Amino acid sequence: MSRLLLILLTALSLDASPASDLFERMKSLSGEWKGKSTKGWTDRMKVDVIAGGSVVRFVSFDSHPGETMQTMMHLDGDRLILTHYCIARNQPRLVATKIAPDGRSATFEFLDGTGMTSRDTGHMDKVVFELTDDGRYTSRWTWYSKGEERWMEQVEHERIR
Repeated sequence: MSRLLLILLTALSLDASPASDLFERMKSLSGEWKGKSTKGWTDRMKVDVIAGGSVVRFVSFDSHPGETMQTMMHLDGDRLILTHYCIARNQPRLVATKIAPDGRSATFEFLDGTGMTSRDTGHMDKVVFELTDDGRYTSRWTWYSKGEERWMEQVEHERIR
């Protein structure tokens, strides 16, 4: 194989997919955030990158008094997977199904989960992230139960640090 062909093949294999581009953008959220829900509650969010850069962890404090929830995001081949460790005592996994060409918004939809007897068990079923700029992002979560999906609320996040 010629050296030029080898270089081209290597470059092609390094091309980022929309999911990996989004994952890199999500990593840039690393820091501390304050959030305000459309239902009026506030929380604090810590975002960090763990496991050798392979996972983005979102830790939510006080959205439910005295409780902490976590959401982990990682690549699985060419898909971006999100697992939400919920106060509902289940762990839905969502996959990025729509990623805007500019990488500033993405929709994650239910893939499967643990801690649920069936999909009809109440769980977070969808989330839409909109990345406004380095200092702001929005998340809009959907709750699903007994065959019905409804928007729970939207949370506006503002960077503290």
